[in-house]
Amino acid sequence: MNIKLKHLLALGLAFLTASVFAARDPADVEGTEEHPQLVRFPNFFVDNSKRNDYNEVAFPAKNGEQVKAGKYWFVDYILKEGARQPSSVELIRNYENAFKKAGGGLVFRESQDVAVYRMPLPNGSERWTKINVDNDGYRYQLEIVETGGMEQKVEFSADQMADAIKKNGFVALNGILFDTGKASIKPESEPLLNEVVGLLKKDKALKLSIEGHTDNVGDKKANLDLSKKRAESVVAYVTKAGIETKRLKADGKGDTAPVADNRTEDGRAKNRRVELVKF
Repeated sequence: MNIKLKHLLALGLAFLTASVFAARDPADVEGTEEHPQLVRFPNFFVDNSKRNDYNEVAFPAKNGEQVKAGKYWFVDYILKEGARQPSSVELIRNYENAFKKAGGGLVFRESQDVAVYRMPLPNGSERWTKINVDNDGYRYQLEIVETGGMEQKVEFSADQMADAIKKNGFVALNGILFDTGKASIKPESEPLLNEVVGLLKKDKALKLSIEGHTDNVGDKKANLDLSKKRAESVVAYVTKAGIETKRLKADGKGDTAPVADNRTEDGRAKNRRVELVKF
């Protein structure tokens, strides 16, 4: 990154993070939120908002739509009663100048009421923002995407697991996570566990041995005991969701059946897994 760009990014962050420490406006509708680094135009309150960890937006641009995906915000602002109403041009140009100060700028002005801005972020991603002005400045909305990849939260769907078990007799899952050195399941594992439940509900004849596996870090006997307890935790979760106990078994393999090189962190992560084995 050259010196000029670093300087522009520093200016931009100073300008666009000013609202991070600002108090929430008491006029904002309860439960709403705005982007923490985009300052609202004075005398507006948040009427509606939405935030997603990942979403896609088609931004209008000179050479056709630009589809951007990543962290997403939608914020709907309304002018406070009795406040001076800005024009559409004033709103759009204020945001344009703010993005220029931050090292970005205007991408496309679709009409008098719609514009798209872009700015680079220090982590190598970009912030794309569309402003849509209603009623000549009485109301405006911001749609914001900070580009980036999606965190995969469901490793396999129930149907994909069924296909793998039909083909191979088992499926290996790395997305069932546990607290370090314990058998307690982390909350982020629930979407995948719910797919396991869905698999068993769809195929009522299916019986599974839930088998825990660890990497080779630590004592072999401790790893064996831990892998068995983790398998038991998975069985407990699935039976609590309504699956009959007689359709399930719990077993622990410890570090005896690695599928990758335990000398690397990536390999150890692959070896820490839960396998669903048909019996």
